[in-house]
Order: sequence, then C-alpha cells, then structure tokens
Amino acid sequence: MIRSLAVVVPARDEEELLGDCLDALHRATAHPRVRGLAVRVVVVADACVDGTAAVARRHGADLLELSAGIVGAARAAGSDHALGLALAARPGLTAHQVWLAHTDADSVVPPAWLGQQLAHAAAGWHAVVGTVRVTDWTGHPDGTAAAFRQRYRAGGLRAGHPHVHGANLSVRADAYRAAGGFEPLTVGEDRSLVTALEVAGHRVKRTTRNPVTTSARSDPRVRQGFGDFLQGLDGLTR
Repeated sequence: MIRSLAVVVPARDEEELLGDCLDALHRATAHPRVRGLAVRVVVVADACVDGTAAVARRHGADLLELSAGIVGAARAAGSDHALGLALAARPGLTAHQVWLAHTDADSVVPPAWLGQQLAHAAAGWHAVVGTVRVTDWTGHPDGTAAAFRQRYRAGGLRAGHPHVHGANLSVRADAYRAAGGFEPLTVGEDRSLVTALEVAGHRVKRTTRNPVTTSARSDPRVRQGFGDFLQGLDGLTR
C-alpha cells in the first residue's frame, strides 16, 4: 500500500510557467484517493538564472537547487531527494510504500492525475506512463496542431500507446531504484527509465486517461526533445 507520495518537477528558468504547474498539483492533491497521504512536491531548480526558486518557495514546494543543466540529472537528484525526505519523515516507511510522480514545470496536470495513479498502484502496477496534449498553439503555423494530432495518434492511443513523457510519468520508488533510476541524459532519460523497468519485468501501465497539458512554446529548454519535435512539424506546415 502506498503511504507517501512525492511529485518531482525539474525546472530551468521557468518563473513564468511554474506557478500554474504548482497550482495544478495542489488541486490534484485534493483528490479523495490522495487525502490522508503524506504528499510533497519537490522542485529542482537546475541552472536557473531567473526567479524559479522564488516561485517554488512561494508555493510551498520543497526546493532543490542544482547547476547541472541536464534534465536527466535534475530528475534523478529530485527523485533521490524526495525519497530521502519521505523516508526520513516516517520511520518504518519503505521504498515499496512511496510513489514518485513526475511532471514538467511548463505543464499542467488534471485534478484526477494523482488519484488515478494511486488507483493503478493499488491494482499492482509499478509504473504509469501517460500522454500529453497541447491546448495553446500560439506562435506556431496554422497547420501544426493538426499535424501534431495526426503524428501523435499514428501509433495508436489505446491503452498500449507508445509514448513516454517526463511530464506524465510515475513509478513506485522500489521499482525506480531497482531499474537504476534516471540516467543523467540531456534528453531521453524518461524513455530510458521506462525501458529499464520493462526489461526488469516491472508492470508498466500505459494509459491515455488524464493527459497532462504541456507547453508548445517555440523556445524549448531541451534540444531534440518535445519542443524540437514541434518545431519540426512547423517546418512541414509552412
């Protein structure tokens, strides 16, 4: 049974969008399945030169500051920090009882996001891999939204969808540790973790319920990631 839950949010110069992310996470903690659990939100301010840390503090998040400039390293450090805080806060708690949820600072989770993850955990799943959606296409050509929907659905959006997003990914802490955690990669650390979980035989639930709304901004923080994928679609639609 899950007794403690932590959400890890890597952030690099995200003072403009982080507040909305944290507000959404606060709403998600009000879900009936989440009430009564020990919940913490850890913001990893990685190589920030803006007010990201101040936004995290104002919203009551636990703050971890790094200078790595690598999203994989930020997710790994945040996960280790969150698990350490959870175990220290409750003597006798084990990693088997801690759930680590992950999203991004430019993303907004739905109200049932954490509650549904806990339902999957109660059903025996070790990890949950969700999908994303974009609702604001400001700055992109008119055809990019349609091109995205076509490409994103090309692999099928049934229960066994092929996508992996750090913005919508969660895992039980003991399975996370056993799989080796996030690698310190500049891109693809989320896919690498899910692959390691599956290879090790952990039960990974791929679901299209409760997609996370993420940013389609034209100045992506990570090269060769989701932002660059959208920019590639821009070039096809111009």
